[in-house]
Amino acid sequence: MKKLIVGMMVAAMAGSGGALTFKRPLERVSSMDPLRSSSMYDAMAIALAYEPLLEVDYFARPYALKPCLCGLPEVSADQLVYTFTIREGAVFHADKSLGGKSRPVLASDVVYSLKRLADRANASSGMWTLDGVARDEKGDLRIEALDDRRVKITLKAPQHIFPWLMALPYTSAVPREAVEMYGPRFGGVAVGSGPYRLTEWWRNHRMRFTRAPDWTGWSEMKHKPYDELQYLVVDDASTQWLMFLQGEVDMLRGIANDNWDAAVKEDGTLVVELHDRGVRLFSFATMEVGYIGFNMKDPVVGTNKKLRQALNCAFDFDTWNRFEKNRLLPCTGPVPPGVEGRLETPFAYSYNVEKAKKLLDEAGYPNGIDPKTNRRLEISVSCGRANQEVRAELELIQSFYNVIGVRFEPSYMTWNAFLQTVNEGRMQLFLMAWIGDYPDAENFLQLFHTKNASPGANHGCYSNPAFDAIYDRAMATKDPKERLDCWRAAQEILREDCPWIFLNHPKRYSVAWDHLGNYIPSDFLYCNEKYYFRKETATPAPADASTK
Repeated sequence: MKKLIVGMMVAAMAGSGGALTFKRPLERVSSMDPLRSSSMYDAMAIALAYEPLLEVDYFARPYALKPCLCGLPEVSADQLVYTFTIREGAVFHADKSLGGKSRPVLASDVVYSLKRLADRANASSGMWTLDGVARDEKGDLRIEALDDRRVKITLKAPQHIFPWLMALPYTSAVPREAVEMYGPRFGGVAVGSGPYRLTEWWRNHRMRFTRAPDWTGWSEMKHKPYDELQYLVVDDASTQWLMFLQGEVDMLRGIANDNWDAAVKEDGTLVVELHDRGVRLFSFATMEVGYIGFNMKDPVVGTNKKLRQALNCAFDFDTWNRFEKNRLLPCTGPVPPGVEGRLETPFAYSYNVEKAKKLLDEAGYPNGIDPKTNRRLEISVSCGRANQEVRAELELIQSFYNVIGVRFEPSYMTWNAFLQTVNEGRMQLFLMAWIGDYPDAENFLQLFHTKNASPGANHGCYSNPAFDAIYDRAMATKDPKERLDCWRAAQEILREDCPWIFLNHPKRYSVAWDHLGNYIPSDFLYCNEKYYFRKETATPAPADASTK
C-alpha cells in the first residue's frame, strides 16, 4: 500500500519581501565564473546572470539559435568572418567594481572575455570553443572591436558549428574591472548583463537570484516573470520528492527510482491522484549520453583494448533499463538517437557474456584473474555523487562484472573533488554523462579528439590519429554529405577502440505544478527560467490529502 501525502501549496508571494518566487532543487554549483561552466549545474546558474553572444531558442523545435547579448551575426561569403552587434541597451549590472553603477556592455568587453576564455593560463575547460578562431602574426586571436557595439571574429577555416559555440555560457561577456578587482574571488560573485542578479549564495545550501529590472529583454516577454529564483541544494532524491509534493518547489527535472511507482503508472502516464491535484508530467528523449570513461593513461585499462571491449560486452543494458524503470534507450556509441550523423549499425560489443569472457581471456585475464596477483582483477570507478540512488546503480553494475570475475570497486567523492580528480587524470574509470551543447554529431565526437584532452572535455585523454584525421576532415569540408560520412566513420573507430563503457541515452521525465507557465522540457537549460511565469488559474492542492 502506497500513500501520497500532498501538503498545501506555498503561496504565490513566497519570496523575500513578498516577491513572486520560483523554486527548484539544483546540484551544487562550484563557480559563477563563465570560464568554469564545465558542469551543467554551473552553466545553469551562470546563464541566469551572464549572457553569451547567442542563445538557443526556448520555443523552437527543431532547435534553432536566436539573439542574446548580440543579434544573429553577419557572415562573409567565404564563411570566415562573423560580425556580431551588441543589442541596444545591454548593461552590466551595478557593482562596486563598476563604481557602484551599471555600465554599457561594449565590444571591447566581448573581445576581452573571449580572449580570457582562450588564455591557457586560465585553464578553462571551454577553451576548445575558440579553437577555430584564426590568429595574427603575433599569435593573438583575431577577435576585434570595430566600434563600441560591433565585434569581428575571423576563423581559420569555415566551421559550421561556430554560431552554436557562441551560445555556450563559456562565451559570456564579463567586465574586466570585476575580474581584476575580485581576483580569485570572482567565481563567488556575478557581474553580468543577464536577466537575473545573484543576490545570495549560501554554498551547499541555497542560491537566490533576483530579477534585473534593467535587462532589456523583459520588454519582449508576454508574461509577468518571476521576481526571484531560488535554487535549493538537496542531495536526497526522496527529500526532493517530498518537497515537491508539499509545494516547497515548483518542479523537479527528474523522478528518482524510489518515487517512480508512486508517480507514474505502468503505461507511462501520471497517477490520477497527482494529476487531479495539479501535477503535470513531461517526457522527451534527451540529447544526452551516460557512460563510464576509461583513463587511457592508466596502465591497465588504457593500453588494453580487449579488456575495454570485454567490459562493454559484460554491461547488461536490459537489466539496467528495468532497474531504471524503462526510462532509457540503448547506447551503441556516443551520438544520441535523433542527432544527424548517428551510426545506426549494430554495435559489436553489446551485451554478450560469453563474448565478454572470451575477450577477457584474450586481454590476459582468464576467468577475471590478474596473473600479476593471482587474484581477481580489480578495477576502480570514480563517482561524483554518493547518494543512495547512485550507490544502488553502482551495486547493480558491480553485479554485471561479478559474472565475468572482475571486481568493480566504486570510489565515491564530492562533485568538486571528482571534477578535480578527473581533470588531473588521477582515476582509472569514471562515471559521467554528457549533455549535448548543440544538436550536431560533432559535439559528441569532439569528446575524443586529442586536442580536447583533460582538462578539456576529453576527460579520458583518448588519442587516435586516425580518428583525429577523420574528425578534422569533417570540420574542414563544406559538403554536408561528406561531413556526415566522416562522422559515421569516426564512430566506427570509437566503437572498436571502446574508450567508454557505453551505458545509455536517458529519456527525461519531469514534473511541475500546473501553476508553472511556459514550462517546456529542453536539452538546453540555460536561463529557461526567464520564460516562466505563475498562472493565476493554478489548481490548488488540498492541505492534507492522501490516497492509497
